Amino acid sequence: MRSRKLLFILPNLFTVTSILGGFYAMTLCSGEAGPTQLYQAALAILFAMFCDGFDGRVARLTKTQSDFGMQLDSLADCVSFGAAPGLLVYKWALEPLGFLGLFLSFAFAACGALRLARFNVLAMRSPQGGGGGFFVGLPIPLAAGVLVSMIIAHHAATGGEVLEAAARGPVAVASTLLALLMVSTVRYRTFKDLRLSPRSALVLMLVLATGVIIGTRFHPAYVLVAYSFAYLVFGLVESAFGVRKRLVARKVASGAAVAAVLEEEDDEDEDEDELDDEDEQNVA
Repeated sequence: MRSRKLLFILPNLFTVTSILGGFYAMTLCSGEAGPTQLYQAALAILFAMFCDGFDGRVARLTKTQSDFGMQLDSLADCVSFGAAPGLLVYKWALEPLGFLGLFLSFAFAACGALRLARFNVLAMRSPQGGGGGFFVGLPIPLAAGVLVSMIIAHHAATGGEVLEAAARGPVAVASTLLALLMVSTVRYRTFKDLRLSPRSALVLMLVLATGVIIGTRFHPAYVLVAYSFAYLVFGLVESAFGVRKRLVARKVASGAAVAAVLEEEDDEDEDEDELDDEDEQNVA
């Protein structure tokens, strides 16, 4: 019984370690942080993502899922993938923009918190505990991963130079889009229902081969950027096709409803014609 209780500590230990990574990233961003400190902060958030990816799997493997663990995981995500990346992107690119940069950094953290709150509500309402095949909105760890991958790639490409003034605008746009995607209803695959098959194995091999080509021809740091943006685009494209399918289904359903109404009206007209014929025969 005592060993069973100790098992509940294991997934929560990964979650708390994730908080440590986010907190350490924020300490590196404080004060007059240079490019080296910001790069190290990005690596700390990347380490927090690694720990966050294991806590849920460890909990399912040891069958120690609990409401306490779910709430702790959400709080950890808010710190490590909301507040920490928001502060990091502010110090890296948005600080020279003044109040606008401060607001956009805050918007990223705030939208992440809203997305986590919505996920918790949906998880409590769902019989599966929110473990479906799709996320509603971009998950906050993946949104943080996009920002972190950009910072790591820039550091690798420039050798640790300060971000150019011309690049601050695109970074501000990317941060805003990530914040909006988190609170949107765009559906992103969880890949929890992925089963090994010849088709999935082929796709996996293509993804790995693409990463190897990018890493060898350009730089290994660009692989994370490519994978992050590929996941973003994949979710948007898949949601667009889903919206199109739903519109076509509604059109077909509305067309069927109109046809049914017209058929009922035709039947009523035929009944009225039959009654008129009977009246005429009675009069005759």
